[in-house]
Order: sequence, then structure tokens, then C-alpha cells
Amino acid sequence: MKSIYGLTLEDMENYFVEHGSKKFHAGQLFSWLYEKRIKSYDEITNIKKEVLSSLEKDYSIKSLQIVDVQEDVDVCKYLFELYDGEHIEAVLMRHDYGNSVCISSQVGCNMGCKFCESGRRRKVRNLETYEMVLQLLMIEETLGERISHVVVMGIGEPFDNYDNLLNFFSIINHPKGLAIGARHITVSTCGLVPKILEFSEFPLQINLAISLHAPNNKLRDKIMPINKAYPLEELIKAIKHYLKKTNRRITFEYILLKDVNDSPECALELVQLVKGINCYINLIPYNETNNIDFKRTNTIQIMRFYDILKKNNINVTIRKEFGSKISAACGQLRSKKEDL
Repeated sequence: MKSIYGLTLEDMENYFVEHGSKKFHAGQLFSWLYEKRIKSYDEITNIKKEVLSSLEKDYSIKSLQIVDVQEDVDVCKYLFELYDGEHIEAVLMRHDYGNSVCISSQVGCNMGCKFCESGRRRKVRNLETYEMVLQLLMIEETLGERISHVVVMGIGEPFDNYDNLLNFFSIINHPKGLAIGARHITVSTCGLVPKILEFSEFPLQINLAISLHAPNNKLRDKIMPINKAYPLEELIKAIKHYLKKTNRRITFEYILLKDVNDSPECALELVQLVKGINCYINLIPYNETNNIDFKRTNTIQIMRFYDILKKNNINVTIRKEFGSKISAACGQLRSKKEDL
């Protein structure tokens, strides 16, 4: 059975009209689901029982199951079990500006980035829209606090699950849904050029981040197989098209890997690559895992890399490190569960 949490407001309007009911019931249902957070259709008082009975037959209102929770300072990681027994994870991060959640978009990932725990286990399937929405609803319920920011940067390549992703954005951004502002939502891609071009037409002002991690094709080919399909020249061209269409600043994510991509030469190459692009670079200290040999760049070298970018007038930040004690690397908690 399909889930009610996978329907956009427009989907619900169409459902009610097709079943001989009023279109405005869709807004009422959204309010019951996302403002009042009902657990049963029986709690709804302003829609006819026969309509609700039909709805209940067609759409489940069940939640996912949280099977593990790990906590550290300002961070909490949740492992969810899906209806088919597969597992995904999401991470809550507390910032001074609010609560941010990083969600998964697929079970596993086919992009095969060499440094990523998610890519070590191949893609099983895409997540349905409702499975993304419920990650947020269940964390809010467990937390007892509002989630203000969302990042789609967990397990999976979001643009490889494009249609479900856009429906997810529509639901969580809608004023009657979770009412999370578009500028508080970020999606990351490793570089699916056709989808970046397509996303430039999307009407919501969602933030776009590019998982870059290397300043040249030779190095990026070694650590990110996607680069062989869409090399840096094509990626940068698509990014410039996106910027022209949206006039929105882009983020380049750059994980620093010891003795791989963290040299001063790499920093200078990176300067040349992004020069003239409306962007900022987010340097990410690597979160080591037991299954992958890459190591974290030491703090002195991270600061040296940062300083080179800064001196060349590149907007750059160093991401705050979260959860090194709780398997917080993307896909790490799921892998531990699957390895049992």
C-alpha cells in the first residue's frame, strides 16, 4: 500500500476531486498530517467518514521504525528500518541557527566514490517520497523540537532519485506541510550534469551543493567514478548555466583526504578551477571508517589549505566536525547493521 506522506498537496487535491469530494479537503488533510501530526485517520473531524474510509484503503498512515539512535555533542544519528527490512540513516545536527537534519535519498549508492561508506554498498533502490518525509517527521517527534534546516546529503545520490526528490521538496516547503523555507534546504550531487541543468528550471530556491573533492580530472577520476562520465569541464559548464538561470550562489564540498587531495598544489588548482564562479567552498575534515583506508588530514594541513584559498579571495569555510564517536560518516551506521 502507498503512504499518505508521499502525496503533494496537488496530488491530494486530485485524489479528492476524483473521489467526488471537495478540493479544499486536501489543505485540511495536510494540516492534520503536518500541523496536528495525527497517527490515525479516525482523528480527522472535518472530512466525511466515507471519504476517509476510501483514503484509508488506498494510503497507509504508518511511520518508519527507528532501530538505533547514537548521540554525541550536538549530534544524533538515527537508523531507520523500512517496510522491506532495508536500512537508511539520518543525522540531526544542532547549530546556533537551529536544528538541521541530513537525510538519505536511496538505499545504498551506485556512484562508487572511493572515500564514501555509502558507496561501498551498492544501490538497492530509490527511497519513495514518503520515506524521505518520514525521516524528518519522526526525528521531530522524537526530538520534540522543530527542524529548521534540511540537507539531502546522506546515503545515496539525490539526483539519481530526481522525481521523488522534487516531490519531497514540495511537501516539506509547503506552508501547510513542514513549512521549511526553500533557502533552508540544500541538496548535494556528485555531478550528474543533465540533472543539474534540469534543476536550474526548478522554481523553488533550493540551495545546490556540488561534491567536488578534487581540483583536476586525473585525481577526480581516481576517487569519483562519476567524473569519467561527466568530467570537470562539463560539470563547470553546467554549474555556470545553473548560476545564470538562478542567480544563486553554489557550494563546492571538498573532503580533505590525507596525502590525496590536501596539498598546497591542490589548493592552488582549486583556486583556478572556481575563479569567477559565484560560490563558496566548504572544506570537510574526513570522518574515518574501518572499511576504507583514507585518513583525515591533520588540522595544521587543513588550515594551510584554508589559508591558500582565503589569500586568493575564495569564500571558504571549514565544516564543524560532528559525531566522530558515533559512526556519523555517511552510511557508517547502516553498514554496521548490515555487517552483523
